[in-house]
Amino acid sequence: MHPNPVYRKAEHAQNLAFARARGFGVLALNAAQGPLISHIPFQLSGDGTALEGHLVRSNPILRMLGDNGPQEAVIAVSGADSYVSPDWYGIEDQVPTWNYVAVHLRGTLRVLPQDALGGVLERLSAAMEGQLLPKPVWTMDKMGDGVAQKMMRMIVPIALDIVEVTGTWKLSQNKPEAVRLGAAEGVAEHGIGQELATLSQWMRDPPC
Repeated sequence: MHPNPVYRKAEHAQNLAFARARGFGVLALNAAQGPLISHIPFQLSGDGTALEGHLVRSNPILRMLGDNGPQEAVIAVSGADSYVSPDWYGIEDQVPTWNYVAVHLRGTLRVLPQDALGGVLERLSAAMEGQLLPKPVWTMDKMGDGVAQKMMRMIVPIALDIVEVTGTWKLSQNKPEAVRLGAAEGVAEHGIGQELATLSQWMRDPPC
């Protein structure tokens, strides 16, 4: 996360909305053998104070939680990003950089009771399927008898009680408007990264 305050002016609600819309991030926590990391889908609670997800039972993070109880953890949620060439600014003496949006959710990670898993999975799939309308919504009822139960024995529900939300929206806000717009055009036409159209639009009209 870039420390420059100009990139960290997003409102709490805006950071939560970004994380909620993404619904996928990198879960990380410290262990004796070094950091443990897992890429997971998740769903935020309505008030943004907690999130729920699941891990495969053999995941080392689950073993650590089982041995030591709840642990401090962070989920890093990233979105649109791109390399920015100095040539796109249209002014001299610039350097290459990378523009991006990222939100970190910090808190206490804990294991949920196994009987909570069904609800966790149903809420997560419902949230994702709702974004695919008018496609008919997929539900676990479409699975054969016993199939879902067999698969659910392999995964464990988890929750993160969130105590801190921080966001970086690095969109060339430290540059004059004409310079920023030139970089936005360069990203749109030649960017190297992901979701280039979204990033370019945010650079043209920074949401924070």
